Order: sequence, then structure tokens, then C-alpha cells
Amino acid sequence: MLVVDDEPMVREVATAYLEREGFVVSEAADGAAALDQVAANPPDLVVLDVMLPEIDGFSVLTRIRRTSDVPVVLLTARAEEPDRLLGLELGADDYVVKPFSPRELAARVRTVLRRSLGPARSGGCLRFGGEGDPGLEIDGVSREVRVDGCPVELTPKEFDLLAFLARSPRQVFSRAQLLEQVWESSPDWQDPSTVTVHVRRIRQKIETDPESPRWIHTVWGVGYRFEP
Repeated sequence: MLVVDDEPMVREVATAYLEREGFVVSEAADGAAALDQVAANPPDLVVLDVMLPEIDGFSVLTRIRRTSDVPVVLLTARAEEPDRLLGLELGADDYVVKPFSPRELAARVRTVLRRSLGPARSGGCLRFGGEGDPGLEIDGVSREVRVDGCPVELTPKEFDLLAFLARSPRQVFSRAQLLEQVWESSPDWQDPSTVTVHVRRIRQKIETDPESPRWIHTVWGVGYRFEP
């Protein structure tokens, strides 16, 4: 695991607590060092501060996502919704607002790792569409998604959300239910707009027309459902 923050005290506290929880942690003090470490020795997860000197955390995240789907948890002092949503749009899996509790950070890290490194809740390959309709395959073992036979790159959380919805076709889930089932969190801990952002990103990757989606439908005032 890699902890990236320009404040030595933050790195020290986060690293000490995560190591106490059993994680092997390395550190980086700026964006350039973080990118070098990710390229040379890819970590299982990156805890990434947004307010970094020279190369900010959003830029680091953008560069990481060009080549890697490693889970990323953002540390941000920017509590405003637009800033949180920007991080999610760029591919972050979760975020923790500064000043943070080390216990909360460890809990978020464990949850993201459990979802990204563990097997899908049910194995096998789900197949939908075909015969004139765009084909969609979701492989729960290899954690791969294909549209008309072409692979689609999803982040771990995007895959988890798509697979969860697809395993219960036509069932409507509220954003609060999806937070509980996919993020193992709740609206008390996590902004429900997190779900909205992830659905939007999935649609951009699997839908022919994201504005008129074939697979993930919005049920206004309720939530989302997968249409097989």
C-alpha cells in the first residue's frame, strides 16, 4: 500500500495506524514520487492526498488511471460536493475528508481492498443481449467485462456495482441500498452522489448511448435497475 501526502505528520499517523492494522505501507511526499512508485512497484491500494505540491492529487489520479486500475482512496480537505465528485469522476474508489480519523481511514481501506481484491460474490459469467442487441458479458471470476466481445476497462468499484445490479435484473435499488450492498457503507458515512457518479461512469463505458442507456436504467425518485 502507498500513502501519498506532503505533510510528514499525516503520513506518519496514517502509516503507523495502517501498519498496526497489518498492512505493509510505503510512503511518498509528492505526486512525482508517487507516480514513480506506482510504476516501479504497483501497490494494492493508494491513499492519495488531493492538495499536493507541483502535481496535485487529481492530476496524479488521472495519470494512474491511464495505465492502472489500482484502488485509490483520496484524502481531501475539500469537503464541498463538486470537489468530491471530481475525484470520483476521475476514477477514485473512495475518499476521506481531512481532518480524518485513522480508524475511519483503515475501515475505508479494508472495505475497498475487500471489494477489489476478493472474488465476486458469485462466480461464472453473466451474458445479456445479442442477436441484434449489443452483447454484454460480466465475468465474475476474471472480473472482466466485454461489450460485443470487446473488453471494457472498469475500476474495481465500477465492476462491483455493475455485477451487483446485473445479478438482480429488473430489481430497483435505491442509492442508500447500493451504498450498503456494494460499498458496505451508508449515507451516514458516504455521500449518495457517489453512486450517481459511478453509474454515470459505467454508462459511458458500456452504453452505446449513455444518455439513453440500454443496461442501467434510472427509476426517478427511487434508484437504479439493470435491464437484461
